[in-house]
Amino acid sequence: MKQPSPCQTCGACCAYSADWPRATLESEAELARMPARHFDLKAGRMRCIGERCSALVGKVGEATACAIYPQRPLVCRDCEPGDEACAIARSHFGLAPLAPPG
Repeated sequence: MKQPSPCQTCGACCAYSADWPRATLESEAELARMPARHFDLKAGRMRCIGERCSALVGKVGEATACAIYPQRPLVCRDCEPGDEACAIARSHFGLAPLAPPG
Protein backbone atom coordinates (compact mmCIF):
# COMPACT_ATOMS: atom_id res chain seq x y z
CA MET A 1 0.00 0.00 0.00
CA LYS A 2 1.32 3.43 -0.97
CA GLN A 3 2.15 5.77 1.92
CA PRO A 4 0.21 9.04 1.94
CA SER A 5 2.16 12.20 1.22
CA PRO A 6 3.56 13.86 4.35
CA CYS A 7 1.79 16.97 3.09
CA GLN A 8 -1.54 15.42 4.06
CA THR A 9 -0.54 15.58 7.71
CA CYS A 10 1.24 18.92 7.50
CA GLY A 11 -0.08 21.88 5.48
CA ALA A 12 2.50 24.24 7.00
CA CYS A 13 3.61 25.66 3.65
CA CYS A 14 -0.03 26.61 2.90
CA ALA A 15 -0.47 28.42 6.20
CA TYR A 16 2.93 30.04 6.66
CA SER A 17 2.73 33.23 4.56
CA ALA A 18 0.06 35.06 2.60
CA ASP A 19 2.81 36.22 0.22
CA TRP A 20 4.07 32.76 -0.69
CA PRO A 21 1.36 31.19 -2.87
CA ARG A 22 1.94 33.49 -5.89
CA ALA A 23 0.97 32.53 -9.41
CA THR A 24 3.68 33.87 -11.68
CA LEU A 25 4.23 31.34 -14.45
CA GLU A 26 0.65 30.34 -15.21
CA SER A 27 -0.98 31.12 -18.54
CA GLU A 28 -4.16 33.19 -18.68
CA ALA A 29 -6.11 29.96 -19.32
CA GLU A 30 -4.60 28.30 -16.24
CA LEU A 31 -5.41 31.34 -14.10
CA ALA A 32 -8.99 31.35 -15.40
CA ARG A 33 -9.45 27.72 -14.22
CA MET A 34 -8.59 28.60 -10.61
CA PRO A 35 -11.75 29.08 -8.55
CA ALA A 36 -12.30 32.81 -7.96
CA ARG A 37 -13.22 32.22 -4.32
CA HIS A 38 -9.67 30.94 -3.72
CA PHE A 39 -7.66 33.06 -6.16
CA ASP A 40 -6.99 36.82 -6.05
CA LEU A 41 -6.40 37.63 -9.71
CA LYS A 42 -5.56 41.28 -9.01
CA ALA A 43 -2.79 40.31 -6.55
CA GLY A 44 -1.73 37.26 -8.60
CA ARG A 45 -1.92 34.89 -5.65
CA MET A 46 -4.12 32.59 -3.69
CA ARG A 47 -6.62 34.25 -1.39
CA CYS A 48 -5.57 33.95 2.21
CA ILE A 49 -7.30 34.22 5.55
CA GLY A 50 -4.53 35.78 7.57
CA GLU A 51 -1.44 33.82 6.56
CA ARG A 52 -3.41 30.70 5.61
CA CYS A 53 -4.37 29.87 2.03
CA SER A 54 -8.15 29.82 1.68
CA ALA A 55 -7.94 26.48 -0.17
CA LEU A 56 -6.26 24.72 2.76
CA VAL A 57 -8.65 22.37 4.52
CA GLY A 58 -7.94 20.80 7.91
CA LYS A 59 -5.61 21.41 10.82
CA VAL A 60 -1.92 22.15 10.23
CA GLY A 61 0.28 19.37 11.58
CA GLU A 62 -2.58 16.86 11.82
CA ALA A 63 -4.62 16.36 8.64
CA THR A 64 -4.80 18.70 5.66
CA ALA A 65 -5.84 18.80 2.03
CA CYS A 66 -6.04 21.30 -0.80
CA ALA A 67 -9.58 22.16 -1.90
CA ILE A 68 -8.34 23.00 -5.42
CA TYR A 69 -5.56 20.41 -5.74
CA PRO A 70 -5.99 19.81 -9.52
CA GLN A 71 -6.05 23.58 -10.22
CA ARG A 72 -3.38 24.70 -7.71
CA PRO A 73 -0.70 27.12 -8.97
CA LEU A 74 2.70 25.98 -10.15
CA VAL A 75 4.37 27.31 -7.00
CA CYS A 76 2.30 24.80 -5.05
CA ARG A 77 3.05 22.00 -7.52
CA ASP A 78 6.78 22.70 -7.27
CA CYS A 79 6.91 22.58 -3.49
CA GLU A 80 8.76 19.45 -2.38
CA PRO A 81 8.33 17.79 1.00
CA GLY A 82 11.60 18.33 2.87
CA ASP A 83 12.96 21.18 0.74
CA GLU A 84 14.18 24.45 2.27
CA ALA A 85 10.78 26.20 2.09
CA CYS A 86 9.14 23.15 3.68
CA ALA A 87 11.65 23.17 6.54
CA ILE A 88 11.09 26.89 7.20
CA ALA A 89 7.29 26.51 7.23
CA ARG A 90 7.37 23.38 9.39
CA SER A 91 9.70 25.08 11.88
CA HIS A 92 7.30 28.02 12.14
CA PHE A 93 4.62 25.59 13.36
CA GLY A 94 6.97 23.63 15.63
CA LEU A 95 7.02 20.59 13.34
CA ALA A 96 10.17 18.54 12.81
CA PRO A 97 11.81 18.86 9.39
CA LEU A 98 11.29 16.14 6.80
CA ALA A 99 14.14 14.38 5.02
CA PRO A 100 15.29 16.46 2.04
CA PRO A 101 14.00 15.35 -1.38
CA GLY A 102 16.15 13.17 -3.55
